[in-house]
Amino acid sequence: MLFKLFTAPFDLIIKVGEKVKEEADKELYDLTTIQNKLIQLQMMYELEEIPEEVYKNKEQELLIRYEKAKLIEMQQWEEMTKKK
Repeated sequence: MLFKLFTAPFDLIIKVGEKVKEEADKELYDLTTIQNKLIQLQMMYELEEIPEEVYKNKEQELLIRYEKAKLIEMQQWEEMTKKK
């Protein structure tokens, strides 16, 4: 019982950290979010709000995130199908 009193704050910090990471990963690797950002980036470039170099760099970054998000999605589907 005494052990739980001392470890409870650490357990809570770990759980909060895991939740923050989960939410950040969702935002970082959400396919819809990435697609919307790509569209917004394209519009900014076409309206000449950003230079071509910035556009290309940001587009490359978003495409890499998109590929990783698709890979994560495929892995999740594989895990779900193995469970059945």
